[in-house]
Amino acid sequence: MNHFSAKIQDTWIIDGVRTPFVDYCGALGAVSPTDMGIKVARAALERSGVPATDVDSVITGSMAQADFDAFVLPRHIGLYAGVPYPVPAILVQRICGTGFELFRQAADQLALGYARVALVVGTESMTRNPIAAYTHRSGFKLGAPVEFKDFLIEALNDPAGPVTMIQTAENLAIKYGITRADVDAYAASSFERALKAQADGFVAGEIVPVVSETFTLEGYANRGIQLPRKLPGNAKQLDHDTHPRPSPLEALAGLRPVYAGGVQTAGNSSALVDGAVGAVVANSAYVQQRGLKPIARLLGAAAAGVPPEIMGIGPAPAIRALLERCGLTLADIDLFEINEAQGAQTLAVARELGLDHDKLNVNGGAIAIGHPLAASGVRLTLTLARELRRRGKRFGISSACVGGGQGMALLIENSEA
Repeated sequence: MNHFSAKIQDTWIIDGVRTPFVDYCGALGAVSPTDMGIKVARAALERSGVPATDVDSVITGSMAQADFDAFVLPRHIGLYAGVPYPVPAILVQRICGTGFELFRQAADQLALGYARVALVVGTESMTRNPIAAYTHRSGFKLGAPVEFKDFLIEALNDPAGPVTMIQTAENLAIKYGITRADVDAYAASSFERALKAQADGFVAGEIVPVVSETFTLEGYANRGIQLPRKLPGNAKQLDHDTHPRPSPLEALAGLRPVYAGGVQTAGNSSALVDGAVGAVVANSAYVQQRGLKPIARLLGAAAAGVPPEIMGIGPAPAIRALLERCGLTLADIDLFEINEAQGAQTLAVARELGLDHDKLNVNGGAIAIGHPLAASGVRLTLTLARELRRRGKRFGISSACVGGGQGMALLIENSEA
């Protein structure tokens, strides 16, 4: 099988942090993804102990054109985070795999000598996906259709099939004999694990609270975050994910499927949320020079293509390619974080690879927490690194399926294990 993979020699994840993931049309709904990105960039640099002036490259991801200044999102994230103006910034895109691609490109930049330190930021406002038209630049003809469409719902359709993302999961359910009961049970577990991770304080360890604030840059216009005047529960800040909620199996089983006779519902598919995640990566020379204690070492990356109509199986060939490249087996991997785009999709990957449920998404996944597209891969990787350290385990793989028929995966190591 053809695949795209590499062993990575000298890339360390120093630390990272994220905003809470807040439900669609919630308290982050009016906030630009650029400003969410600035927030986590500043927080990631502070938490890592790396001065912004040491950053050599800013690598960002954001899928939706969620603001009129979207073209300058990478540049503004770097500048307003305090990165010196000579340092360049770039936006990269691999849809749901974008967060992993940020790390992969950072590793390439470090290996090729472009940078010693890179700031990576994935940020996504699902709420601010536009109602858009692509046919009106030359005006309207008499009686012609006015083709404004919901960009978010249209983006979930692959016209090659044509097939929606939910239908790709339904196709996998048929292929792997996955029942509605299987998917609901998996979703109930995701919610239960996410709630436990919140209750025991684990999730709080990767979240920076969000408040209304102004981001200044000397000589330039101010930016910032303006939250609603009244937050849910009269809270003074956003400091926790809002989608995890008690979701017993009987409640999930009562939800109507998206497609008649299908297995996917609103309760067992990834939640729509807004949020951002940032991380700092560096080479070993910089780590040693500064006396830093990274949370993980990045050992490898892989991407693979699959037929669009079963796009959700993408993590399986990506993970196999990654293991082959790095000379490991599935048995060597202590923990897996695989994005829960849909419950049937995640179960299909688990069945294809023969994964142990006790090693998979142990703190819940996107069904409970949410999936802000470009941010998810960074979150999955940071969560994985933190859980490996908590358990004293060595190897972990983070992965996701990618619309259009791809999968991407990263291999990380807890150097303290």
